Formats: sequence, C-alpha cells, structure tokens
Amino acid sequence: MRMNHMTYKHIFFVTCLGLAFVLACSGTTYAAQVDDPFYVRQTYLQQIGMNQAWEAAKGNSGLTIAIVDTGVDLEHPDLKPNLVPGINLINPKEPPMDDNGHGTNVAGIIAAVGNNDRGIAGMLWNARIMPIKALEADGSGGETKLGEGIRYAVDHGAKIVVLSLGLNKYSAYMSDIVRYAEERNVLLVAATGNEGNRVKYPAAYPTVLAVGGVSPNGEVDRKSNTGPEVDVVAPWDVFTTGLGGTYEPKDGTSMAAPQVAAAAALVWSQHPEMKPYQIRQWIRQTAQDLGPKGWDPAAGYGLLRVDRLLTEPYRSDMYEPNDRKDQAAALSISKKVSASFTGGTDSDWFYIEAPYDGTVNLTFDMDSRYGVSVQHTDVTGVLASKSVRGGQTVSFPVSKGRGFYRLQLSDRNLTEEIPYQLTTSFDIYRDPYEDNDLQYKAYVLPSRSLTIKGTLHQNEDVDWFEFPVPHSGSLRIQLSTDTARMDPVLLVQKQGEKSITIDKADDGGTEVYYLPEVFPGSYYIRISNVKEYVNPVVGEYTLSIEYDAKLNDPNEPNNRSYQATTVSLETPYTGLLDKPDDIDWFQFRIAEESLVQIRLSDIPASVTIYMELYDGSMKMMAGSMNNASTSIQELSGRFVPGSYYLKLKSNKTFTNQMYQLQVNAKPLTGGYVDIRGHWAQNAITGLTAKQVVDGYGDYTFQPNRAITRAEVTAVLARAFQLAREGTSVFSDLPATHWAYSYIAKAYEAGMIDGYPDRTFAPDQPVTRMEMTAMLARSMNMIGKFRGLSPFVDVDERYWGNGILKQMKAEGLISGYADGTFRPDQQATRAEFIQLLYDVLNR
Repeated sequence: MRMNHMTYKHIFFVTCLGLAFVLACSGTTYAAQVDDPFYVRQTYLQQIGMNQAWEAAKGNSGLTIAIVDTGVDLEHPDLKPNLVPGINLINPKEPPMDDNGHGTNVAGIIAAVGNNDRGIAGMLWNARIMPIKALEADGSGGETKLGEGIRYAVDHGAKIVVLSLGLNKYSAYMSDIVRYAEERNVLLVAATGNEGNRVKYPAAYPTVLAVGGVSPNGEVDRKSNTGPEVDVVAPWDVFTTGLGGTYEPKDGTSMAAPQVAAAAALVWSQHPEMKPYQIRQWIRQTAQDLGPKGWDPAAGYGLLRVDRLLTEPYRSDMYEPNDRKDQAAALSISKKVSASFTGGTDSDWFYIEAPYDGTVNLTFDMDSRYGVSVQHTDVTGVLASKSVRGGQTVSFPVSKGRGFYRLQLSDRNLTEEIPYQLTTSFDIYRDPYEDNDLQYKAYVLPSRSLTIKGTLHQNEDVDWFEFPVPHSGSLRIQLSTDTARMDPVLLVQKQGEKSITIDKADDGGTEVYYLPEVFPGSYYIRISNVKEYVNPVVGEYTLSIEYDAKLNDPNEPNNRSYQATTVSLETPYTGLLDKPDDIDWFQFRIAEESLVQIRLSDIPASVTIYMELYDGSMKMMAGSMNNASTSIQELSGRFVPGSYYLKLKSNKTFTNQMYQLQVNAKPLTGGYVDIRGHWAQNAITGLTAKQVVDGYGDYTFQPNRAITRAEVTAVLARAFQLAREGTSVFSDLPATHWAYSYIAKAYEAGMIDGYPDRTFAPDQPVTRMEMTAMLARSMNMIGKFRGLSPFVDVDERYWGNGILKQMKAEGLISGYADGTFRPDQQATRAEFIQLLYDVLNR
C-alpha cells in the first residue's frame, strides 16, 4: 500500500425491471404508490419493504443526516429542497459541490424528494442532508479529513453520519473520533467495502453500524467484505441521482450503507428519545435472517427490513430466550451490543466463533453497582469463571473455534431488570517464534523447505528469522497473508551483506523473492507490516521457504535391519532415500504400555514413501503409505513394552529435501493418556474396568471437561445396570440420539427428569448440584431438613439444600477449602466419576 486512501469501488451494476414486487414478510404484492417516473427502476426499495414502511413514515425533517463523501450536487433539482449548509474540507473557500458523483449517488438514496413527479423517490421524501466534502475528485482522501468531517457533523447538529468509504488501517485517531460521536449520541453508519475481504474501517469500529451488500437474488454479494464487524446487509444495486441533475445505476456497499442510515432516520422520527445503541440494536433485531440462524459474518443479522423496523416493537434483549447453553445466541468478536438481565436468576448464554487462538475480551457497560459472573467453556471443555463489575473488562484465553459464555448477575436476589451493553474484542495469539523482534533475537529455522504461520500481535511488531544454508543451492521466499488489514513487507539479508526490501504488492498481497544461487551461511528474513500500519492485526501471515540443495543422509548406512538407526522418543530424525534401491531402517523401544504415534513428515511432493512396522521378532505389524499429494503419514496405536522396527522405502529418489521421522509415546494409565497423577485416577480406572465409563477414541478421558446430562445418564444406567426401557417423553430427544436408550431406562427408573417445557437438553452441561441430585435420586435419598446448611454459599432456601445436607452427612460430598460448594458451577467428568465411585463403594 502506498497511500492510506478511503476509496469506493463500483465493479458492475444490474438493473432490475418490473412494477410490482413480492414482500418477503407477507407474500402480498404491492405496486409503487409514488409518481416519480424512475421509481420503477428502484427495485431495491421493495427488497427492503419500503412500501409498507412509507405507510408509517415518509421522512424526517427534524433530524440532520451528514454525508461525509465527495460532496453533493447542490443544484440537483431532486436533492436541493432537502439540503442544509455543509462544508468543503478540501477547499474551505468553496461550497461542498460534488466533483466526482459518489456523494450525490449516496444522497439520492436517502433523500431524493419523493412523489414530486420527478426522477426517483428517496427513502426520506423530506429530510435535512448536510453535505461534507472530505474526499478529492478521484475519490481518494486521508483519515485526517475523514475525522474532521465526522467531528464537523457532530459539532454542527447532525444526528446520523453516513460513511460510504473505507480503509484497511486501524487508527487510534479515528477510534477517538468514533468514540467522540458515540458519546454525543450521534449514529455512524458505514460501508464494509467491496473487495471480498475483511471489513474496512470505520465500519470495523465497534460502535459503527457496518453495512454489507446483498444482490437482487437475496444472497450476500461475493464482493461484499465480510467479517465479525458486519451488522446488516442492504441491496447492492441501486438507481439513484447523478451529477448535473441526472440519474444512474450504481452498485456496492457504498450504496447499501445510506439505506440503513435512512431507515435509522425514519424510526428515530417516531422515537426521538432513543439512543444510538438502541437504534443499532433495533435495526439488527428486525433484519431478515439470510444465512445461519442468528448473526453470521457474511450477512450479520440479516437484510435490512424497514417495514419491520417501523412496525415491530423494540426489545430490550433481542437474544432471549438464551437461558441455556443449547439456546446460546451468536455474538461477533468485535462489536458493541445491548441486552438485559430480567433479574438475578436470569442467565444469558452466548457463543463466539474465535477465528484463531487468542483472547476474547468482554467489556460491560452498565451501572458499576452491579457485578456479573461470566463462565466460559472453550472448545476443549475447559472451564473458567470470572467476575466483573460494570465498566470493567474480563478476558478469556481461547482456542480457535466456538466458545460459550454464560452471563449472570452476581447478586442472585435482584428482581428488577438490569440493562447492559456488551463490547467484544479479540487479541490474536502470540506466535511461537517470539521474542524475535530484533535481528539478534532471530528465530532459527531448520535448513529445509518449510511453511510456517505467524502473527503481528502487538504494536509495531516485526518478526526476524534466521535460515541457515548448509549447502549451495537456490532459495525462494514467499510471504502472504489472509487479511487485507496487513500489507506485508519482506526484508532479506545474507549475513555480512546488504539487505533487500521487497514491497511490491498492496494490502493483503503476496511478496516473493527468489535467489537462484545461494551459498553456505545464514540468511536473515524480517517480516513486518507497512510502516503506516502500526497496530496489532487479527490475521496470520504465511512464510514459505523453498530450499533446493543437494543433501546427505546423516543415518547411512542403515539399509539393513541390523544397521537400524536407534531412535530416541520425542526426537526428530531426518533422512533421504537418494538411490533407487535405498532402504532406511530405524528401531525404537517402549518401556511400558503406551499410546505410540509414528509420524513421517516433510515428504517431497510427488514422492510416495512406504512405511512398514515390525515387532522385535521381525513380524510385520502394520504398513502405510502417503498419497503423492500429501507430505505426511502416521501410524499410531496401543503398544506393549518391547522393541520395534521401521522400514522406509520410496517410489522415487529425492536429494533436495529431507523427510522427518519422529516417534512419540505417551504412557497409558487404565487405557488413558491424560489421567496419570490426577486426583480422580483411581475412580476413573476402577469404573473403566467395570465398563461403567469410557473415554474417547484418542485414548483420552478428558477429566476436566464439563459432563453433559446425556453422559451422566448413560453412566448411571450402566452403573446401576438398568434394564427396563420405557418410552422417552422428551421433545428434544430423537430415537437416533446416542443416549436415547440410557435416558429412557433412567427415566423409567425414576432417576432423572426433564424441564417443565418437556425438554431434556441432553447436551446441556450438568451443574454440581444437578450431579449431586441425580446420584441422590439413584439412592432414593430425599434429603435432610434439619440442621444448618453445610456450605457457606448455599442458602437455607436453596432447592437442593436438603440433599446437600444428607450427602455431606454421609461423607459422600465435600466442598472447597473456602467452605463453598459452588452448586451452579458446571461439573467435570472427574467430579462426577469420583462421586459415583464413592457412592458405589460406600
């Protein structure tokens, strides 16, 4: 990238013809009720339900909408009645006259005078449009002028600011401007961009309403930028006002954003007391879902529906019902939303899809008198619980994938509704090559062709690598990225020589450097973002190095089994198959029963390696081969103590790339690799031996993973050898569910019950109290009602207090060192198995 320009891009346009259109909400056909002659070409208005919306409101002359763009044609007869004074920031001595056309296109969508027997009908027939020229005639501009334009609009009475422009760079300056607008109750609406990449700024800031584009067929246009910041989409193709009093077709998210701004103005005219965050949430709430249920990174909350916006009541919490994990609502990793607690017992469940490993941050904007308990379950089932007060931020390390978050007021006795705003943000992981920000700290790479992924996770981050070249050959270095928010710069330097900087591609592009001849020595590689992009980037770069050199096999001679190279466990070994009859033998020893993984990697392209495994008596146990298009193959399984041999041969020779062999062994305890030394080890192995419990296909038990209602029921049915199977009465339990038979048996035996709505929620995690109650029911315990509560965090009125008293008195349960029991905390597999083991052996 050479300049930080805000640009718009029109790639193609489609004109849709027809006089009548079907509205998705009712199936009823409506004809246009305006006399503007080009209204028949404004098909996008029917797509968002404007016919019905106009029955409720046709304009808003009490609210000013600022358009920060290339200016507006101040003499256009279809716009002039709705214009108010603005400013030209490019040439302050001149009026904000449009010399490009883009700003005039945007203005017509919002406020071309309607029903005036001229041109087109804007979504607002009467309005107050403030033109602010912040872009040059070619559509380019800098963030300084953009910020000045937004601030001018805020300071001169605008209530909505339309920003049909964007850039890939995050800016602390622009972030402050956006915050300035939000603090003064001004709504910012921005286009996401048209490159088929990440959402651009300012649309990407958490409080800006980010608008993508949808084609006439109802699908998100493939060029509309997507990502966690998308709020809604609106039609991509429009017919609107042009320079010199003309009209023309246009397309892009630049044309979608003003539709959302106009919709916001219409609903604000009816509810002037509302705040920007409420208007944002109302637009999200009434959008027409297009993709997966709920929010998604392509369509956001869905297609703008102005008819719904003006007729459906505002909900203080659009995500309800989300009281259980299986009802969790989707959240973006980078947005500000609003919801509410109906009281201290209300739980709000959300899930967030983390695009990478990293950290999810949750900031609560609410009265600081209130505290919130946040419980997080990541994709591996590991639990974390933290508390936070209003105005504070809580952070959770996460793995790539879906994580669940349960929010609940800390004071469970509250009965009034407590509203809150929640801002999410994400910090990408620190890559494993850090700390390598300086050349003398360069991470040393192995001397072979490879591909690695890294991150620029902190301000002004640079990554240095050292690539030792042991033999003469050639070197090709390629640097690419998965996000347009990174404009990667590559620097290459042979030790003791001048450096070469490669920066030919723009944002999101790929840099390549080829050295046809390299000589032994160290080559240093520096990866950075273009100097203007100093902030951390949520995205990965990929560094690929192709090193072509003539190599020597360090293990030769090992062509016979009696010459086998002895392999140490957990240690990589490299080798070559460089002769037509070459065979490589290796041997290793297992001291105790273990899960063994034999991994052969870095196999050259188009080469197939045949791997055979033999026991100590040279009896063949297994064999494998890689597909010629893959570079990895594996053998794994449960190995008894003894010696083993590996034989490698290939379909063709290779001399310019080493394969890598590594043998890993994890000792097994009771058939599992992850319970040795665990406090519940004896219980797990004991019940496994009795076939009451089992683990997973990868020889893990995952003792700290949350246990579900279905898993608990299955274990109880096996433990108590339930045989009589009734009929399931639960509406969410199909006969095909893996635990159907167990649940039916346990229900017939009276051990379990469901929820009042006739659901069982089989995949819902079990709390410590539910776990205790299920086991008590299996033993026909009804609880004690005398005596004090045995735990400091269990009130006498708590529904399970009697059962806790009895179970504690009989020595079957104990709490934590601080005297608490934490009944609402999710139970782990180990906790349940230990309690069941104690019950069965009491």
